[in-house]
Amino acid sequence: MDKEVLIHVRGLQMMMGDQDEEPIEIVVPGMYYFRNGSHYLRYEEILDDSAEPTVNYIKMSAKGVEVRKQGLVNVHMVFEQGKKNMTYYSTPFGTIEMGISTTGLKLLEEEKRIGMEIDYTLNMNEGHVADCILSIQAENRDAVGAAL
Repeated sequence: MDKEVLIHVRGLQMMMGDQDEEPIEIVVPGMYYFRNGSHYLRYEEILDDSAEPTVNYIKMSAKGVEVRKQGLVNVHMVFEQGKKNMTYYSTPFGTIEMGISTTGLKLLEEEKRIGMEIDYTLNMNEGHVADCILSIQAENRDAVGAAL
């Protein structure tokens, strides 16, 4: 796979009693590299009207996924099959304790595309908030492909 990629990130949170789930999706240019059996992605996103980008780092392997955000928001989320991992999500408005319990991981490795689908439950301040699906896909910028 090329170093310069197009990254698709799609998240869906299914809140209890909420019938209007809307996925959150971004498509951004980014960088890809493979090292020591893991796939790495890096991209920037602008979260509000400030000029400061949030830098996102994603590490994917058959063992799990790590998502790190640094900038306007800061978090280090770890997704491992059958495990609950705790983290703190820091924003300009305050910090929230999050629990992530991963219930499913599916890694897709192809010559010009890499992807991961993650099913997990999300707790905030020790209370269940949502069941979630996170889909991450990177493909060569010249490739035409469908999301996971």
